[in-house]
Amino acid sequence: MYFALPVVGHILWQPFELSNYPQAPFPPHSRLGPHSRPGRPSTWPAPPRHQEQDKWDPKKIAVRETFRRAWTGYRTTAFPNDELTSLSGGKSNKFNGWAVTVFDSLSTMWLMGLREEFGAAVESVKDHYLKMEQDQTVPFFETVIRYLGGSLSAYALSGDQDILKFAEKLGTALLPAFNTSSGLPTFSVNVKTGKSGSDGGALFAEAATCQLEYKYLAKLTGRKEFYEPVQRIMNLFYKIDPDEGLFSLAYSRSKGEPAALLLTAGSMTDSGYEYLLKQWMISGDVLAKKQCNALSHLFFHSDIKSANGIVNNLIYVTPNRGLMYAGDIDNKKFIPRYQHLTCYLPGMLMLGVSVLQYDLTETEKEHHKWVAEGLAYTCYISYRDQKTNLGPEILGMVTGKRWMDEVTAWKASGRVGNPPGLSEPPAEKDKAKRDYSNWDSKYMLRPETVESIYYMWRFTGDLKWRNRGYEIYQAIEEHTRTEFGYASISDVDSGLRHMDEMPSFFLAETLKYLYLLFDDANALDLSTWVFNTEAHPLPVFFWTDSEKQAFNIQ
Repeated sequence: MYFALPVVGHILWQPFELSNYPQAPFPPHSRLGPHSRPGRPSTWPAPPRHQEQDKWDPKKIAVRETFRRAWTGYRTTAFPNDELTSLSGGKSNKFNGWAVTVFDSLSTMWLMGLREEFGAAVESVKDHYLKMEQDQTVPFFETVIRYLGGSLSAYALSGDQDILKFAEKLGTALLPAFNTSSGLPTFSVNVKTGKSGSDGGALFAEAATCQLEYKYLAKLTGRKEFYEPVQRIMNLFYKIDPDEGLFSLAYSRSKGEPAALLLTAGSMTDSGYEYLLKQWMISGDVLAKKQCNALSHLFFHSDIKSANGIVNNLIYVTPNRGLMYAGDIDNKKFIPRYQHLTCYLPGMLMLGVSVLQYDLTETEKEHHKWVAEGLAYTCYISYRDQKTNLGPEILGMVTGKRWMDEVTAWKASGRVGNPPGLSEPPAEKDKAKRDYSNWDSKYMLRPETVESIYYMWRFTGDLKWRNRGYEIYQAIEEHTRTEFGYASISDVDSGLRHMDEMPSFFLAETLKYLYLLFDDANALDLSTWVFNTEAHPLPVFFWTDSEKQAFNIQ
C-alpha cells in the first residue's frame, strides 16, 4: 500500500500493536544479499565501552525524554503539517506539507527503542498521506534527504514493506529532476507532471547529495534507472577533478561547468563533500578492499584529494587564542568566516581517517586527526563562550595564519608543545577577547557540532567529548524549551528571544546524535551503517556480479 494525502484535515493517532515490529535492534535484510551484514574489520575501533556507563544511562534517557516531549508537541499540535511552531503552538509547511517531522523522526524513534511511537507514526501516514498524484512542485534536495532518506532508513531498520513501496514511488516521482543537459538535478520537480526547472545553476551540495539514497534504492529494487543518473553526476565531478579537490559552489546545468567563484566546505557544498566519502562506504568497499573496482578508487581518491584541499587551503588559526577554523575563499580572497554548518567537517575528517586508513599517508592521517580535533574544539568552545552556552550560526574570525604554514613551522622547530590549533583555550565570556565576533547570533537547534562531538567520542574514546556534548544538551534544555516543544533562539549572547519554530532536523539529527553519544549498550555499528546527511542510517551493502553488469559498474 502506498501513502496518500488525507481526505480530511486531520488523522486520528491510532494505538499500535507493538508485536507488529521485531524487538531485535536490527532485523535481517534478505533482499540485500548474503553480504549485507558483514562483520567488523579488525582495524576498526570497537564502539567505546566505559566502565562507568551506568552514569551515562540517565543522560541517554533524559535525551530520549526530550525527544518524546518534542515529538508529542508536534504530534498533538502540528500534525499532519510539516513542523511545529513551538512558541505559538501552531504549525508550518516549509517542506511540501507532507508531515516532514514524521519522516525525519522515524529512524530516531527506532534507535531510541520507541517502537510504539514508531509504529503509530508509520500507521498515521499509510494510505492517507503523500499521494504522488497531487499536482505539486517540491524541492528536490530537501525531499531526497528528508523524505526519501527517512523512509529508506525506516525500512532498513524495521523491514516495513509499505515504507519501501513509498520510497520507490517517491524516488520514481523525483527522477525527472535529472532530465537536464548535464544530468545535474533541477532545484524542484512536479511530482505529478514531472515538470522541472530550467537549466540554471546547480549547487554542489544538491547535485552530490542524492547518491546514498538512490544507490540504496537501486540495490533494493534492482532498477538501474535509480543508479544511472546519480552515477552520471559523479562521473561529471570526477572528470572536472578541480584543483586541490575544492569544488565550486555551483555548476551550470547546461554544460556542467563551474558557475561560481566561492570555495567553501560550508553551506551549499557541505553534504557534497560528505557524500564523496559516504557513497564509497555504503557500497561495502571499506569492508572488502579486494572487491574495490576502478569506480570505488575514484570515490576515495576524490575524497582524499578534497579533504587535503580543505586542510591545506581553508584551515586557519586565530592569533591570540589559537582557535582553528575553516574559512571560505571568494574569487581567490580568503574570508575568515566559520559557519555552524561547517561544524560537520571535524566529524567527517575523523570518519575518513578511520575508513581510509590504508589509503592515507601517515602525514595525511596525522594532519586530518589534528584538524578534526582542533575544529571540533572551536565548534564546542563557541558554545561555551556565549551567555547561553549555545553556539551562534556564523562566526567572523580574526584571520590569523594559514594552519598548514603554522604546522610546517612547528614541525621544523622540533614539534615543541601542542600542534597549532590544539591548545584548547578556556571559555571566554569577554567578547573583546574571543578572537571572533558573532556575525549571526541565532542558534537554530542545529546538529553539526554534536554530530562531530559524537564522531570524536566514537573514534577517540576520550570522555571529554561526552562531557562537552552533555553541556550542550543541558543548555538546550535550559534555553530552548517552550510550552509546546523546543525553539530556536535569536541571540545566544545577549537578549534571549525564542523564534517560533522547531525544525524537523532537531528530532532527526540533534537529539539522535546526543542520544548515541551517551549510548554504549546499543551503539550503532559505524562499519555497517552510514548516516545520510539528515542522520538517517542506511546499511552497508555489496553489489553482486549481476548487479554490476546490469548497472554497468565497471
